[in-house]
Amino acid sequence: MKILLFSRSRLRHTAEELGALRGALDRFGFDYAVNEEFAAVLEHVAGWSVPPERRYGAAVGSQPAGTILVCYGGDGTLLEGVHRLGGEPLPVLGINAGHLGFLTVAPNRGLDEIFGQIAARRLRIEERTLLYVAGGFAEQPASALALNEFSIQRHGAGMLSVETYVDDQMVATYHGDGVILSTPTGSTAYSLSAGGPVVAPSCACFVLSPLAPHNLTMRPVVIPDTSRVRFRIGRDRAAAFATLDDRSYAAASGAAFEIRKAPQPIFLAVPHNISFYDTLRNKMMWGIDLRG
Repeated sequence: MKILLFSRSRLRHTAEELGALRGALDRFGFDYAVNEEFAAVLEHVAGWSVPPERRYGAAVGSQPAGTILVCYGGDGTLLEGVHRLGGEPLPVLGINAGHLGFLTVAPNRGLDEIFGQIAARRLRIEERTLLYVAGGFAEQPASALALNEFSIQRHGAGMLSVETYVDDQMVATYHGDGVILSTPTGSTAYSLSAGGPVVAPSCACFVLSPLAPHNLTMRPVVIPDTSRVRFRIGRDRAAAFATLDDRSYAAASGAAFEIRKAPQPIFLAVPHNISFYDTLRNKMMWGIDLRG
């Protein structure tokens, strides 16, 4: 079995935690490869020299059967790791090196247990929906896929208007800071901060959430994930940018975008002892008496 390790160079890794990561890999005899940026960190911080044949760049490329992508960091790290897949159907496991995340649910304590579950193929595999976005990007993205959300947002002080259609039926023109289209996975990310609902990952839906709407009666709308969604940015309004998860691109006035469910999902690998509801309850501190 092969493990593709992915992490970001700007994270504050310690020699101790990186040594534990290497020790777990060695004990279970995994073949492995590491992204170029993380390989440099491993060498500088932990003295772990990764040879050229065990490194990969902007895309993971084709991999042998049984390969798993292990993202070591936070939810943002996992999102970036997913984009490196370029649609390759590899399972993705997130090991959280900081606070509990919604995507990186496996803690970095007890790495032997996590890698033991990988070796024994005991991880639960969850299929997660991706968005596919086409349209008026000023610069064409390297990947048109998003796991959490696609959004149109204002750039500057002016109010933005975004005409929104679902299957050629007009929903609204959102006047305000913009609009988000999120997957169930992304419902606990940006959409949640905009007042959107929490959606269980297995639900077959998308969520439209306005950003700081000028009309206070505007509310999030849940639509089927079979829908074709179109956004058109109003002319003579504020400058705007479009985002695919944590990647931002300029978008001109009048630019149009079409979003639909991508034909390929991603496969999130989750330890059997961790559920979405456990993570939700712990992350949101539900049931904890905060009255002091």
